[in-house]
Amino acid sequence: MAAMNFLARITINPAQCGGHPCIRGMRMRVKDLLDLLAAGVTSENILRDYPYREKEDIQAVLEFAAAQADHVMLRAG
Repeated sequence: MAAMNFLARITINPAQCGGHPCIRGMRMRVKDLLDLLAAGVTSENILRDYPYREKEDIQAVLEFAAAQADHVMLRAG
């Protein structure tokens, strides 16, 4: 199965939500969805409570968070 690039669902617009990354140009920040997941809210509950969200949006925020955490660590020698 080929991997899908979910990052295309993440948008950054300086005129929206203070320039924070959002999902598909809507006014839900990536952080808001990550906060829900971190609080233990299931994907199924998120999709039920926010019917304009899609399963791929959840995958996109997780992919985005993983990409943000993947940075080079420099060590002073």
